[in-house]
Amino acid sequence: MKTIINIKTDKEVKENAQKVAADLGLTLSAVVNASLKQFIRSKEVYFSAIPRMTPGLEELIGRVQKDYSSGKNISPVFNNAKEALDYLNS
Repeated sequence: MKTIINIKTDKEVKENAQKVAADLGLTLSAVVNASLKQFIRSKEVYFSAIPRMTPGLEELIGRVQKDYSSGKNISPVFNNAKEALDYLNS
């Protein structure tokens, strides 16, 4: 027997969640049901205040670290705005 659960969320959150679910070939209802079933099985819910990096951000940081180590794409330290503008205009 199916039942309806009403929750309140921001319109943008719902729309974005529906788009992601659709990209995965799922409905938002299927995602919510799967999440609830996992919650029942594990009796756990996970929240974290620690931000996680996306794979894209990790890749970007890797490239920046490589550039920094090799001295590539690194500007010198400036003591004033004129020095910065002179560097940019050279």
